[in-house]
Amino acid sequence: MKELKNLSDIYTNYETFVIDLWGVIHNGIKLNPKAIEVVENLSKHSKNIVFLSNAPRPSSNVINFLLKMNMDKKFLKNVITSGEAAMHAINQNKFGKTFFHLGPSKDISVFEKVKANKTSIENCDFILCTGLFEEYENDLNYYKKILKNHLSKKLICTNPDLIVHRGNIEELCAGSVAKIFEELGGKVVYYGKPHKEVYEMCYKKNHKVLAIGDNLRTDIKGANNLQLDSLFITDGVHRGEFSEHLDLQILLKKYKVKIDFFQKELKW
Repeated sequence: MKELKNLSDIYTNYETFVIDLWGVIHNGIKLNPKAIEVVENLSKHSKNIVFLSNAPRPSSNVINFLLKMNMDKKFLKNVITSGEAAMHAINQNKFGKTFFHLGPSKDISVFEKVKANKTSIENCDFILCTGLFEEYENDLNYYKKILKNHLSKKLICTNPDLIVHRGNIEELCAGSVAKIFEELGGKVVYYGKPHKEVYEMCYKKNHKVLAIGDNLRTDIKGANNLQLDSLFITDGVHRGEFSEHLDLQILLKKYKVKIDFFQKELKW
């Protein structure tokens, strides 16, 4: 494990860079200029850049979100989301036909083609969790109550993240609801990092890959699962959990992961 001053020191060792979006490239409100400089330089040196995001929406929606933040379209050729992977399975009725949507209305794009199959939690074949309802964004007990009588159904989680920071505000994600469902005794099917399937869409087998992310549970665990080298961005989702290098060792132990490099923020 080594603190990396500049990505430019090691970039020649890799052909493909699998980069997380939220927490690395942007903070939910604006782009991180130093991270954009990294993307520009990797692109200039003809490196393969794949943005892999645990977003519960199709890739096209995430691309539009980045364009609104003024990200250059030429960098957005390879954007893969957990929502995109889940959408394919839902469209093929992989878990049954009818579903109950647990999440905000802004996520309906993930089931656009099969929206006629949306029904109540009592009548559904499976529960599709994309996040938390707008009116119960912070009340995890509410989800305990509504889920406890439906544990025989599978819950499909389109974003395994527990939390994210929008600017400086912490928000709960679909992973928090999925965790409750599992604790109650239910079965969850996850789409996204750290699960292997989503990585298979990202790179060629013979490529040397560096995975870059700020989430130890998903970005770094995923890299470990596939034996990829990893760069951990410390000023992201775990920023409140440690401050010094010693604490970093404790943190890695807590999440049972290993890293090759770390940086406070992604910079060239």
